[in-house]
Order: sequence, then C-alpha cells, then structure tokens
Amino acid sequence: MRYLVGIDDTDTIETRGTGFHARQMAAGIEEEKLGKILGITRHQNYVHPEIPYTSQNSSACLVIESDYPGQLKAFCRKFLLEIAPEGSDIGICMAREGEVHNEILRWGQRAKCEVLTRTEARVLAVKHSIYLEGLNGTHDGIIGALAAIGLRTDGNDGRFIWLKKKRELRDLAPGFLTWGDLRDDFGIQQILLTTGEVIEKDEEFFIHEWFRPVLKNNKVTLIVEKYCDNGKYLWKSASKDYIRANS
Repeated sequence: MRYLVGIDDTDTIETRGTGFHARQMAAGIEEEKLGKILGITRHQNYVHPEIPYTSQNSSACLVIESDYPGQLKAFCRKFLLEIAPEGSDIGICMAREGEVHNEILRWGQRAKCEVLTRTEARVLAVKHSIYLEGLNGTHDGIIGALAAIGLRTDGNDGRFIWLKKKRELRDLAPGFLTWGDLRDDFGIQQILLTTGEVIEKDEEFFIHEWFRPVLKNNKVTLIVEKYCDNGKYLWKSASKDYIRANS
C-alpha cells in the first residue's frame, strides 16, 4: 500500500526548514525498514498577514510504500516530537493513497489562496477518516499538513525535494543527460517546455545544479527551456526562479 504523510510548521526562524525535516524523516523510515520513500513534494501555501509562518509558508508531503501503517505513523509522530523546536506548531496528516476525498483536494487548493482555520481542518479530517494531529504549540501546522495531502493527490502542484531511482536528485552534478538517463536514474516521467509542449525525443538536456522536477498531471515532470550555445540551440532545465514561481 502507498501512504501520504503531510507535515507542516516543523521549524522556527533559527532552525532548518520543513523540507529538511521531511528528508530526515524519510531517511529514518527507510533505515527502520518501515517503507520505501517514493518521493517528497514541497507545496506552497498562502502568504498573508493573518497567517503565521516562518519564512515561506510551505508544507511537505511524503509518498511512502509500506506494509506497516501503524508503525509508520508511530515513527513519524515520534520523530517530529523529538525534533520539535520550541516555538514550532507541528501538524501531521496521514492517509492511504486513493482514499483522499475531493473535499481534501479542494482544501489544498483553498490553502493556496485563503486564510483557513484549525477547526475546519479537524472537521474535514474526522468526516473523511483521515489521521490529523497537532503535536505542539498552537497546532496551526494541521492546516498545511492536510493541504499537502490534498495538493499531492490533486497531482498538479508542488516540486520534488527528494526523488530517487538509481540516484537522488541532490546528488546530480551539472551536466548533460539524455531523456533515457533522466527516466532511468531519477524517475522522470515527462519533459515539458516552459511553454507547455511535451518533448518526446531522446534529446540531451543540460541540467544545472538546482534540479527540482515538478508534479504535473500526476507525473514527475522536468521543465526545460531552449538556450543558445555558440549559435546552436539546446535544452536546459528551467531556472530556479521559474520553478519557484510555478510550483
């Protein structure tokens, strides 16, 4: 079975961010042989004066293949409580893939443009039998944790901050890779131009040091753009600014 685990508000201004903690938790899950991590996505939530956040108001969702859901939930909960810095407001959410109701997907979309409440998050979780818990502080993190589950399920939001097939994306040195390399080494499922066209040929692509595929149409997607080198037009992965603005 595959499970989605959403987390949010695991940090303070003095500590590492939620993305870092999500990757550390993923490593622990695999070390304890509780499951295989299939990917971690980062999701941007609404930035508004009425919403307290540390730096960017993002949450994270882990996709995990596991035969031990009870132990997996207990491990994630214990891990987050152990790393919880004073002043954080950690929320955790867990659901089985394929069992996330459309209302949760809509919650995720609303979290990108509305000020939402803990009360409504809890009501939705109970209504649809989803595990949702605030672990410390104000429990504000349950809003983003539930949103991360919805946005990951929707399949058209977020960028991958952890992805591995043969290699992990953060291990990639800048250089040229073919379509086949990207598919076989990192699990890339489609390549799109910044203008939206699909690239299907086994071209070579220059991948720069900030390599962050995105989630589009429920596929691990590399966004690329054309560039000119000595009069020859080639492909390269889209810039950090572009990916940040569009994921």
